[in-house]
Amino acid sequence: MYYHHVSLISFRMNNSTTLTFTLTAYVILEKNKYVFFIIFLLLYIATVLLNVLLITVIHQNKVLHQPMNMFASMLSFNELYGSSALLPLTMSILMSKTHEMSVNSCIAQVYCLHTYAASEYCILALMAYDRYLAICYPLHYQTIMLPSKVNKLIVLVGLYPFIAFGCFFSMTAQLSFCGKFIPKLYCVNMELVKNACTNTSHINIAGLLLIGLLIAPQVFMVFFSYVRIFRVCKKLSKKNQVSALKKCAPHLTSFLNFSIGSLFDIAQHRFEMSHIAMEARILLSICFAVGPPFANPILYGLGTYLIRVHIKKLCSTCRHRG
Repeated sequence: MYYHHVSLISFRMNNSTTLTFTLTAYVILEKNKYVFFIIFLLLYIATVLLNVLLITVIHQNKVLHQPMNMFASMLSFNELYGSSALLPLTMSILMSKTHEMSVNSCIAQVYCLHTYAASEYCILALMAYDRYLAICYPLHYQTIMLPSKVNKLIVLVGLYPFIAFGCFFSMTAQLSFCGKFIPKLYCVNMELVKNACTNTSHINIAGLLLIGLLIAPQVFMVFFSYVRIFRVCKKLSKKNQVSALKKCAPHLTSFLNFSIGSLFDIAQHRFEMSHIAMEARILLSICFAVGPPFANPILYGLGTYLIRVHIKKLCSTCRHRG
């Protein structure tokens, strides 16, 4: 009986000492790994340059220190954070022979990608609130969106996702892992939990509650804002309708772009998608952290007249100095 007890403890210890996870989705990309590496590299370089350019232009010009532009700058910081949590590691693992990631790196990536996604929804909800006030209450906009209030909103939206998800993620970070296979290009909390040695039903329940805190209210705010905006637009002249919709177009495109990418990744775990090629499914699963970071600075840079003008001025200044 004693030896049976000792052997059982030894078995559990041996199976809870997983040091690395193998990300099996990379096997599908193996044949064309150099092509994908170049695509990811160019995409990452473009993403960094575009977002840094937008942040620089907004912060260097006081005339651009309007609430919506400050929120767009905040969105760009988040895009840099999310894409940097995904693409450099993706390129590194793609070129490795074993396609492995250490447990600590995996845990760190989970925290970064989930807080990136939560922050994205929070910032987009804040931007929707700004558009709602600007179009539905134009006469009161300046008195409502005072600089002090804008700063408080930025701090709140900047901290809330990290604190809320951090409290939840502390449960996952304390787990010991017996399994070592993750069928994706990156680590996510659900796959970590699946590889745990112990019962994780309490984490699954907490995860559902977290979604209610980090996603549901933000999505509701976006829908509420646009319902009110479209109602107001019906009462305006055609010229004013077009003007109002132009103001909303970059934000609405950003929200749909991110939401569609996120929903596709979630849908892959819930529905049968064998009719879609595996390579396509794998690449589409990273769209939420690749598409918005690349597209958003273009949407706000080219879609906002004042920002576009100052980008041209900056570029012309750089040419003359060169």
